[in-house]
Amino acid sequence: MERHFDQQLGELKANFLRMGATVEESIDQAVSSLVNRDNALAMEVIKGGESIDRWEVEIEEQCLNLMATQHPVASDLRLLATLIKINYDLERCNDNAVNIAQRALVLNSMPLLKPLIDIPRMSEIARKMVKDALDAFVQKNVVQARQVCALDEQVDLLRDQIFRELLTYMHATSQPDTVDRGVYLILVSRHLERIGDHASNIAENAIYLAESRIVRHQKEKL
Repeated sequence: MERHFDQQLGELKANFLRMGATVEESIDQAVSSLVNRDNALAMEVIKGGESIDRWEVEIEEQCLNLMATQHPVASDLRLLATLIKINYDLERCNDNAVNIAQRALVLNSMPLLKPLIDIPRMSEIARKMVKDALDAFVQKNVVQARQVCALDEQVDLLRDQIFRELLTYMHATSQPDTVDRGVYLILVSRHLERIGDHASNIAENAIYLAESRIVRHQKEKL
């Protein structure tokens, strides 16, 4: 029975990590569809969102089934509880990637407002946060998890910088669609900021898994 449970748990973790890698790719593709004005890639991200939704439900059901049938305790129970939480945050990361792809479809039909510099930088940090948070979870690496949480401030600062710059563009130009383009780019930065927030949540849960210590809402104790 114990060997069977370990096998099921291993398959669950492998399934979860495949989902994580797919979400990372979706984030990258969503921003690439905007930077490269690639509508086909944007549509691919949007279509993939449905698969991630089903994937999230499947993983949650696997976790709940193992809890109900195997009655795990101690570290195994903590792992399953953590997987359920991280699974949700990963799905929300992908929802934001889909939102970016949807904004890209609109922006790609308009003239480029300005060269995209900070949004790709912001995307690179946000994607790194997701990857590193998942690595911290797998390796129970508290130091790496804390580093992920520290990166969240950089994402927030870039979001604010993008907002201020685009606001200046919207005030300074008289083209009728300037405000629309500026608002959509601001929304893209907001979606990337939310991905960073969810990556931080994953990192906090990695700390919980490693140390049995809840650090949510306790940034000073990270």
